[in-house]
Amino acid sequence: MAFAIAGPICLLCIVLLVAVSLWQQRRRHFRYEVDSSLESEPILLPQGQTIKDMMEMTTSGSGSGLPLLVQRSIARQIQLVEIIGKGRYGEVWRGRWRGESVAVKIFSSRDERSWFREVEIYQTVMLRHDNILGFIAADNKDNGTWTQLWLITDYHENGSLFDYLTRIPVDTGTMCKMAYSIANGLAHLHMEILGTQGKPAIAHRDMKSKNILVKCNGTCAIADLGLAVRYDSASNTVDIPPNPRVGTKRYLAPEVLDETINMNHFDSFKRADIYAFGLVLWELARRCSIGGIYEDYQLPYYDLVPSDPTIEEMRKVACTDRQRPALPNRWQSCEALRVMSKIMKECWYHNSAARLTALRIKKTIANLGAQEDLKI
Repeated sequence: MAFAIAGPICLLCIVLLVAVSLWQQRRRHFRYEVDSSLESEPILLPQGQTIKDMMEMTTSGSGSGLPLLVQRSIARQIQLVEIIGKGRYGEVWRGRWRGESVAVKIFSSRDERSWFREVEIYQTVMLRHDNILGFIAADNKDNGTWTQLWLITDYHENGSLFDYLTRIPVDTGTMCKMAYSIANGLAHLHMEILGTQGKPAIAHRDMKSKNILVKCNGTCAIADLGLAVRYDSASNTVDIPPNPRVGTKRYLAPEVLDETINMNHFDSFKRADIYAFGLVLWELARRCSIGGIYEDYQLPYYDLVPSDPTIEEMRKVACTDRQRPALPNRWQSCEALRVMSKIMKECWYHNSAARLTALRIKKTIANLGAQEDLKI
């Protein structure tokens, strides 16, 4: 009797062990395909060198970041200090490497493809730019039972633009400096650089204030490139990632909400970025203090949709009713806010082809800065 019961149980245990073993082998095989060179042993890094030193001295010549063995070596020397954020993918920590603070985005193992996609985009040739979050390293940590996937970037203690604006109002100079820097970063993303050391055009696809970081000098850096798409002009193709998420509903352009966007035309993605950037400018302008007067921080469409709107709710507001965030009357009495209002409206056109480009926005804000004698 006991044997009759124990036999099937033992057989079931053996089947489960074999299944787990096969699953782990498949995961290891996938990680190898992702980047076999990340599995190599780390190398010894010279003492006294900062991350900036290594970035400037790298001999790869590709403009796509540090050599992979150097990335692994840095990752293995990082100490996690405190958690600074959580998201759908996992957690963000502040870490320390040789006394320097770094940001460590830790993906759960089920989001391996999302991790790989973001690393892949960050390591695009010639992507590095003052107004795009600086990528440092990527690594995977596997103890045999679970895997942590790390993406290591520059750390900015001010946090996101969303965090910053909820705490602090800004003056016209700071508003213009922030707006210009975001436009500058977006223009670099959107631009194709031709040549052997060129860069493909890239669209972000999830532009919002929570995905823009505020640097210590008051400028901004665009972050979170996990949903970005790249355009290959030689083959006229867009490399749509396997991730099904399309972005943050509140910031989706009308053509994305009603599914009329032409997914085969790369300019469509750039124009959707511009629409979302216009909403970010609205968030920024509301917090601009003129004579001590400014609006409370609010998310775009706060007065028209719930805190977590559905696609249907956003579609009704932005597509059917064609509503856009309200522009306070006081903005017309300040030249900087008046110009910003005009830019916003030209980012929000229902006809995406009529929207401004990031380069045009950058030039308009630069002209405003010169006219108003603002240091941006």
